[in-house]
Amino acid sequence: MKFAVLVFPGSNCDIDCYKAVEAIGEQVDYVWHTTTDLSAYDAIIVPGGFSYGDYLRCGAIARFAGVMNEVKKAAEQGKYILGICNGFQILTEAGLLPGALIRNTGLKFRCHQTPLVVANSNTAFTSEYAEGEQLMIPIAHGEGNYYCDDATLAELQTNNQIVFRYANGTNPNGSVDDIAGIMNKAGNVVGMMPHPERAMDALLGSADGKRMFTSILKAWREQHGTAING
Repeated sequence: MKFAVLVFPGSNCDIDCYKAVEAIGEQVDYVWHTTTDLSAYDAIIVPGGFSYGDYLRCGAIARFAGVMNEVKKAAEQGKYILGICNGFQILTEAGLLPGALIRNTGLKFRCHQTPLVVANSNTAFTSEYAEGEQLMIPIAHGEGNYYCDDATLAELQTNNQIVFRYANGTNPNGSVDDIAGIMNKAGNVVGMMPHPERAMDALLGSADGKRMFTSILKAWREQHGTAING
């Protein structure tokens, strides 16, 4: 399996994402924001950071980068797309996921370990987790407050598109329905504010993020009839 990690001016979590893919033994490339061909890749990671300095608002400029046209094509082809933090913001700005990320309640940047609950384990991104399992995944954001209107929220709930929620009343940013991560209707595009790539080893405080990457690998291998140990 081959992963692309997108790099925008201002990305700062691209190296972490690259190392996370290396940790599960798969191929990975950094892909610059001007790239116009992603056909060689099976999965695309849109990392965190401050793309284009987050001028205007988070992700608002990155959505117009040349590579985003290719990300949209990849999503339509059913390839796996994972947007983390600023990547989640970019995916909402690009219309690949519904809703928007706005300023945290309290208007403060939050950076700490955060307990999450797996709201849907029946996805290509979460099959290695148990439904309702609690994870420890760090956050680092000032604009992670997920917002959508009532109709969109009802649709997300009805279609089981909410993938992660903040656990035990710990919602750090005011997100509606405690949402920490969602997916598109097709189930191949996920956006989340917490950073699974920063939770790949217990030495870092948690290894709970690793199974997100192995879940993607498992789904791809099942789709392509490749043995897990092959």
